Amino acid sequence: MKTIDPNELKTQDLQAILQGAVAPRPIAFASTVDLEGNVNLSPFSFFNLFSANPPILVFSPSRRVRDNTTKHTLENVLEVPEVVIHIVGFDQVEQMSLASTEYPKGVNEFEKAGLTSVKSDLITPPRVKESPVAFECRVNEVKSLGDQGGAGNLVICEILRIHLDERILDEHGAIDPHILAPVARLGGSWYSKITPDSLFQIPKPLTKLGIGVDQIPEEIRKSPVLTGNNLGRLGNVEQLPSQEEVEELSRSSEVQEMRIRFQNDPDSWTDHLHRWAKMELEAGNVEKAWQILLQKP
Repeated sequence: MKTIDPNELKTQDLQAILQGAVAPRPIAFASTVDLEGNVNLSPFSFFNLFSANPPILVFSPSRRVRDNTTKHTLENVLEVPEVVIHIVGFDQVEQMSLASTEYPKGVNEFEKAGLTSVKSDLITPPRVKESPVAFECRVNEVKSLGDQGGAGNLVICEILRIHLDERILDEHGAIDPHILAPVARLGGSWYSKITPDSLFQIPKPLTKLGIGVDQIPEEIRKSPVLTGNNLGRLGNVEQLPSQEEVEELSRSSEVQEMRIRFQNDPDSWTDHLHRWAKMELEAGNVEKAWQILLQKP
């Protein structure tokens, strides 16, 4: 394990490590205006959702590392405390990247990136027509985190209006991640996107009290076959299977055959049980996995 003291690194080297490690990050594609009405459109990956009531988004236009200058977006929100924050879908990623070019002040990135400007309902900055999600926001506060190159500026934004492309909604009115296909930022020139094979679901432990990994029998907990993810799923059950359920599986032909095959080889018995349970876990059959793991030779 390599250990690093942030104070011993140059800012650009530290930033590279942070952006490579804290990833993927959502992207705030921010539209702002200055007092003269000049429009700016720029992406920021130091961004996330921080509250639902009130609805608050925060993004951070950092001071440039190379020369400690500030970005037009920061200057604009200090002059006109309003911003439209867009979510970037894969269909707009190249145009979003082009808009990040450091054009001179007064240059309209909507035009440079070939994006369509649409009048907002409640605030002055326009929104991007092509964006699947747009949040019209009032800037409640801008908090500076320092005065040196690389220092962030937290732009705390309260959502006043939300615009959703209806094509990203499923039959229940929820956002379908397959269709939204949001793009996220990694380190360097790397991005990531949502694809069907990259999506998975994990049962939320909010509605029940899982037994926890510490309550899993030691032989299972220290298995060389089961991963930390496998153990986490096993520990998310409220209770173990009943003795009747375990015995029912015990009478199955699969278990009976394994007992005969490994009657003189307890290590192989355990290994095969754990591999079988792992397969069931990864198929989402947690109760079946527990029934398998609790079998006796």
